[in-house]
Amino acid sequence: MNIKSKHKIDTGFSMSSMTDIIFLLLIFFTLAASFVTPVGLPVDLPTSKTSDILSPKINVTITSALSYYVGEQKVALRELESVLRKALDENKRDVVLHVDKSVAVEHLIKVAGIATSLHAKVSVATKSE
Repeated sequence: MNIKSKHKIDTGFSMSSMTDIIFLLLIFFTLAASFVTPVGLPVDLPTSKTSDILSPKINVTITSALSYYVGEQKVALRELESVLRKALDENKRDVVLHVDKSVAVEHLIKVAGIATSLHAKVSVATKSE
């Protein structure tokens, strides 16, 4: 009695599904990397041991020339409170300070005090060592 199987098992391995998965992962990481761009004006930030890039709500930048910016908009110091109040009224409660390391701490404290008086959570941006 000669019994032969009607179904032959293919022992080969197809790489087509693996290449599809790799291609989809490549697209995902390419798109995800484009969304993680640091925000803010170019200032020389101080360093710290831990530095996380947050998704900031409101960026306040103080340059080495003592120019104040809320987002990309240049603001005079006397107008800073009203501009921050307007920005905070849009349900944004986080303020991230980007302060050049050559700026005196006095200016940082002024801006942080204004933001805190408006009931905002204040963070200082740093770069890792």
